[in-house]
Amino acid sequence: MAPSDGRKEERSKQVIPSEAEGSRGAGLKKRCTETPRDPSAPLRSARDDTAPGAAHIRTEVQVMFFDTDCAAVVHNIAYLRFIETARTLLAEQLGMKLTEMASTQRYPVVVRTEIDYRRPAKLADQLVIEGWLDRVERVRFWCAFRVVRPADGALIAECRQMLAVIQMPEGNLLRLPEDWESYRAVAPPAAAR
Repeated sequence: MAPSDGRKEERSKQVIPSEAEGSRGAGLKKRCTETPRDPSAPLRSARDDTAPGAAHIRTEVQVMFFDTDCAAVVHNIAYLRFIETARTLLAEQLGMKLTEMASTQRYPVVVRTEIDYRRPAKLADQLVIEGWLDRVERVRFWCAFRVVRPADGALIAECRQMLAVIQMPEGNLLRLPEDWESYRAVAPPAAAR
């Protein structure tokens, strides 16, 4: 259950393939980690500073029974499912279509998730999830997300995810596509974050 005071932070790290598999991708965790941020600080992103042409999506969801706990409050893991849907739509906008990923076996993988729960969402709420490309580097990129309840304008949750692109089945880490240089040009400098 997401607390109403907005103080809880959930972090999830995922590295694919695992280090135990002994593949070249095992160094992914080491290369794509960074110093954890201060949990009391709000998530900062480029959303308000995003230049025209930057990747940005908006999708809607209605909270269903299976999204909630016994108190009819959205369970914290359900937010990650909402964000997964938004991230998939954002990937398509960035040129990573599902069918193309399946045929080339090149996939973006989540390396880190930061999420701040600000207010609880409840059963039958209509929510809007916005997602955008927040930062682009050579081999990793950050996407940011905002979950809002339009009925009262409440900010429900904010999320940032660090991703990398890997080639399966080897699990090799890949550089980001060359055409993503245009996205790097519209992202604000690191000092502005």
